[in-house]
Parts: sequence; structure tokens; C-alpha cells
Amino acid sequence: MTDNSVRVCAVTDLADGSALTVSPETTGWNDTIAVFRDAGNFYALDDTCTHEESSLSEGWIEDGAVECAAHQSRFDLATGAVSCLPATRAACPHRVEVRDGAVWLWAGVAPGTSGA
Repeated sequence: MTDNSVRVCAVTDLADGSALTVSPETTGWNDTIAVFRDAGNFYALDDTCTHEESSLSEGWIEDGAVECAAHQSRFDLATGAVSCLPATRAACPHRVEVRDGAVWLWAGVAPGTSGA
């Protein structure tokens, strides 16, 4: 890749219903980013819950959302939108793509937009 993308892992390295984290040192982003796999799709959000300093990657992943393990706020994996209190601010989503059997991440680039 010649753009600002980061290879996260092979598709087969991330099981459905699980997440992994990518450090700010790797991405250049201001927060750790969690990459999620749900129903065969890949998503990425800032890993820090917007309610408190808890890791979203440690939460429950199902039905296109992640539920924070600390206080059960739910975030849409595709958009970061909050669907359950106590969080009131969305989590920041990032562009993720599968190419040639690998998962690629564009930190700070909104899903559906160009990462180049």
C-alpha cells in the first residue's frame, strides 16, 4: 500500500465476535483503535468508551454493535453512534477494508471515504 493505511492482520486472524487493538504508535492517531469483526464484517472505532476510560475492545460484540463492559453503553460498529446510555457521545469510526485476505485500517478517515 502506498497510502496512509496500516495492515492490521490477516482476515483469518480475527474471529467473528472478537476485536483487536492497534496502538497510536502504529497508526499515528490520538487513541488506540479497536478493530471488530461481527457477522463477517470488519469495523473500527476509537477503543476508549466516550462515557469513561474503558476499552470497547473488551466489550460484547453482536448485532452490529459493541457494548462497553464497564457500564453497558452500546455503540454502532459502522457509525460509532450511541444507542444506549450512559454514554452520550459517539465513538469515532475509522475506515477499514479487506484486501487480498488482509484487514487494512485508515486512522482518522471516515468509513466510506477515500483513504488515499
